[in-house]
Amino acid sequence: MNGYADFQSPNRVRFGVDSFLTLSEEVQSFDAKRVVIVSDKGMVNTGLVDRTSRLLVDEGIHVDRFTDIEGEPSFQLLESAVTEVESYQPDVVIGLGGGSAMDTAKTIAALLGKEERSSYLSGEVTIPSRMVPCILLPTTAGTGAEVTMNAIFGDTKQGVKRGLVSSALLPDVAIVDPVLTRSCPPRVTASSGVDAFTHAIESYVAVRATPFTNMYAEKAMELFPLHIHQAVHNGSNLESRVGMSMVSHMAGISLANAGVGAVHALAYPLGGTYHVEHGVANALLLPFVLEVTGKTCTPQMVSVASKLQLGDYTETPDLALDAIIYYLLQLLEDLDLPSSLQELGVDEQSLPQLAKEASKVTRLLSNTPYTLNEKKILAIYERAYNGRGLRR
Repeated sequence: MNGYADFQSPNRVRFGVDSFLTLSEEVQSFDAKRVVIVSDKGMVNTGLVDRTSRLLVDEGIHVDRFTDIEGEPSFQLLESAVTEVESYQPDVVIGLGGGSAMDTAKTIAALLGKEERSSYLSGEVTIPSRMVPCILLPTTAGTGAEVTMNAIFGDTKQGVKRGLVSSALLPDVAIVDPVLTRSCPPRVTASSGVDAFTHAIESYVAVRATPFTNMYAEKAMELFPLHIHQAVHNGSNLESRVGMSMVSHMAGISLANAGVGAVHALAYPLGGTYHVEHGVANALLLPFVLEVTGKTCTPQMVSVASKLQLGDYTETPDLALDAIIYYLLQLLEDLDLPSSLQELGVDEQSLPQLAKEASKVTRLLSNTPYTLNEKKILAIYERAYNGRGLRR
């Protein structure tokens, strides 16, 4: 590590079973009289939005809602959301849900009170300090959005996904209650769980990785194989839900400070063009990207193999990467996740355009310890399109 590096996280993190029940205490700590809950249709259907409202209303707090999020949100939806929420004049913005709801909530909070928003939404200007407090409650174990300075939205005009990055997107409080993830269905649990692992391994090998971020990434990777299968196939198991919430949270902290890389860069066009869920795209692309980029970080691959309990490769370090790729391919099968772009309905003729779009995500590609140009990215997409059988 040369020079210096900043390390940022929310002002406060409350982690643990039933920590959700303390939400009103956190809201009252801001002397708030009015709040808005930002969530999605799925959370409304589970009754969790109503339950959250009751916690606050019972304490005399006025609650408004914005729950028009379906799927992954667009910048167009974000603009209308900010306008609507601003009319509520909330003292606190609460984000409840997965990455989409939390990204929307924290960006709304950061944009409230800003007169000219277009330059912020375009990414030309970084959003400055936030004026309205923000509390985030994740209901999935994957994105780590409750601790990151990033928010991802679809640009329907350009057919791509773009990320906003600002310290103003860090919430004041993150309440991580694993109980809230128990209603998460198996496919979402699987894709979000592998998404969390992707955050851990990409931030671990990132150009901007530091000893501080590595501590979180390593622990996340160590916990991942202990809990992911139980969380997916036996979702009522609270121990596995606690474990995966820890994986997600720790990987998110590492991601927030070290950043991610090529897997995410290649996933963005799939989301923008084909509306592939972010976690599914990352899970599928990870082994195909890693077999290329992992060649430049053999010592880290030896460590990752150890964390995943794949064996000790200190004497045969060049074999560690193959073991990890085999594990990841087997994981897709075990968790019933897609193993090729064909399964996702991607048109083979669109691969060159996808590669062109991915090559523009220089913020992430430059954080990858391997130089990927458009030609190499296309080759990765082609391998992922056809998929690959398990091999040793």
